[in-house]
Amino acid sequence: MQVVIYSNGSQECQRMTSLFATLEMQILEYQLGKDFDETAFKSEFGSEATYPQVSIGYNHVGDMKETLQLLQRQGII
Repeated sequence: MQVVIYSNGSQECQRMTSLFATLEMQILEYQLGKDFDETAFKSEFGSEATYPQVSIGYNHVGDMKETLQLLQRQGII
């Protein structure tokens, strides 16, 4: 299953990438300033969205907290 991470390079983004690498999931990471800009990010996820934003498969999960909660509920972590 592929994981997509929208990252601004913060420590939280790095942690998400490391977690999914440890879980041996395929990661596609989009970087702020390289793959998208802040305007596109806010347009896609809303003005209150924080980094990282994560999608698993075709489903947008949300930020780091929401992603960790989902992984716990599913027994992945």
